[in-house]
Amino acid sequence: MADISKSRSAGGSRGGHRGPPRPGYGGSSGPQRSAAPPRPQEPKTIELPESIALRDLAVKINISPINIIRELMQLGMMATINQQLDFDTASLALEKFGWEAKQIPILVESAIPDETVVAGGDGKPKQRQTTLKQRLLAKEQSENAAGLVMRPPVVTIMGHVDHGKTSLLDVIRKSNVAEGEAGGITQHIGAYMVDHGGKKVTFLDTPGHEAFTQMRARGAQVTDVAVLVVAADDGVMPQTREAVAHAKAAQVPIVVAVTKIDKSNANPQRVKQEMMEIGVVPDEYGGDTMFVEVSARQKKGIDDLLEGILLTAESLETIKANPSKRAVATVIEAELSKSKGPMATVLVQNGTLHVGDAFVVGSVSGRVRAMFDFRGQNVKKAAPSVPVSITGMSDVPAAGDVLEVVEDEKAARALAAQNLAARGGSHGAQRAVSLDQYFAMAKASKTKKLYLIVKSDNQGSLPPIIESLNKLNTSLNAENKDDEVRLDIILQGTGAITESDIELAIASGAVVLGFEVTLDTAARKKAESNGIDVRLYDVIYKLLEDVEMAMKGMLAPKIVEKIIGTAEVKQVFRIPKIGAIAGVSVRNGVAQRNVRARVMRGGQSVYMGTVGSLKRLTEDVKEVRQGYECGVGIDGFSEFKSGDMIEFVVEEEQAR
Repeated sequence: MADISKSRSAGGSRGGHRGPPRPGYGGSSGPQRSAAPPRPQEPKTIELPESIALRDLAVKINISPINIIRELMQLGMMATINQQLDFDTASLALEKFGWEAKQIPILVESAIPDETVVAGGDGKPKQRQTTLKQRLLAKEQSENAAGLVMRPPVVTIMGHVDHGKTSLLDVIRKSNVAEGEAGGITQHIGAYMVDHGGKKVTFLDTPGHEAFTQMRARGAQVTDVAVLVVAADDGVMPQTREAVAHAKAAQVPIVVAVTKIDKSNANPQRVKQEMMEIGVVPDEYGGDTMFVEVSARQKKGIDDLLEGILLTAESLETIKANPSKRAVATVIEAELSKSKGPMATVLVQNGTLHVGDAFVVGSVSGRVRAMFDFRGQNVKKAAPSVPVSITGMSDVPAAGDVLEVVEDEKAARALAAQNLAARGGSHGAQRAVSLDQYFAMAKASKTKKLYLIVKSDNQGSLPPIIESLNKLNTSLNAENKDDEVRLDIILQGTGAITESDIELAIASGAVVLGFEVTLDTAARKKAESNGIDVRLYDVIYKLLEDVEMAMKGMLAPKIVEKIIGTAEVKQVFRIPKIGAIAGVSVRNGVAQRNVRARVMRGGQSVYMGTVGSLKRLTEDVKEVRQGYECGVGIDGFSEFKSGDMIEFVVEEEQAR
């Protein structure tokens, strides 16, 4: 909490006075001439929507995007040139440049349920104000008569290394890719589509939560459903726990595939019990996660698994796209081909990608020269959720970069140059946070959640740490019900801090805490290059103390009253056209003008108002110290009585 500055001594306070004070309100010493202070420059105003791309914001106020990125860094937020900023964050950034932002009200005429009706001047409903998600959906629908259509869900397979992920993918591909096509796959492009009952599903052929999270760390969220593979003869393993943490951090629904049920020692019920212990509850036990028993060797349960994926996807509002728009896609993988030059496998997320389209992808630009599907065949276009391999790029892009179709190659080159400059010449700008930065981040946004990854040396010390952190979470929020800060442990485990832990921290904005563990070389390099806060402890109370300080720093400071002085009313003066003035003697502290004052009578508060006037003799003063007498006028109050006590009150911010 900032120190309160020392009060300045009152002007004109020479010596004391006999008898009651004479404030001298009736006279006037004549007009005094003084130079008019310069008028403060009015801030420029700009209207902004609820969300705007950083690049578009820079264009609107005619400054370099780098300046906005630098200002956001001062607020504790890492941003890229294409990142969407909410209204509050954009407003904070613009204040530095002399702009005042006003939000554009977004009202949409749409028959969407659960919306607020806004009445017109005639009392009849004219428009309906919807939630943000409904507004975006309505906006898409109004832009194109065809509106949004369902697209195939995109699935990633995750799980422990020996639990059969690759075998399961092979069986799905060979069994469900259309007959005659499976054998015609001539190249590996990182993704493929299968057909089940006339419905398509796209699988990312990059098993493992590491690859999944690496893409998320670059801002790409391409997965709709995560299939978690758990072997029925082995149960939950450390990588299983990690995969669950990565999927939950991405807020992706999980379908559990219980594999190897053909083995003699298979125990699917044990798998379900162990999964419940880590927060994944089967739907048959009242949870929201579908469990499907499969055998890749016997090809059992494959259709049930695909059916479960489709059922899970149908409940998601995000499984929609508009094929008539310009394409937006995500790079799954990229390489430099000796014969074709730079190539990239992209997954179309919205719109339709055509041969000949000009595009920008990060700091790379180009035009689609050729396009191949997962069978290696030439295609002319790719709809939403379709993976294709493309050529025609100026360089090899990074996995996770977003491809956007633009007007022409000139615009693509200009945007690529801007992206390169904004990234400081590198291929990626990661979001990194530390315990010290959380307070600035909390002020820059309304979210107040502290994400943690906790690693311990053994299973004996991990539970006490987690229990203590949960108690800290509960106790702080019990004290501050109206200003809650949540502590979210997205991953807990034993052993050294690995590169996978750092990837998850990059993707989720988490702080990594280690107790009596080491940080391996690869993880250390990745943490340092991405600015990830990794803290190692050998004393539990120090770990808890640091987390508590971070959480308290995130809490908005309390506004508390502080009595800076008291004065006793000795006499009351009635002055025409001015009102009642209390002649007082300052008992302790200081009496100040323009602060709040509480009139106390018999120990009870009778009025609270602002000190509108404060005079010492005939002079207006800002403050009067203890032991002196003065005249006090309180706005809106004239019922002073001799013997009243006046408390002079200021409000201060007090750290939690």
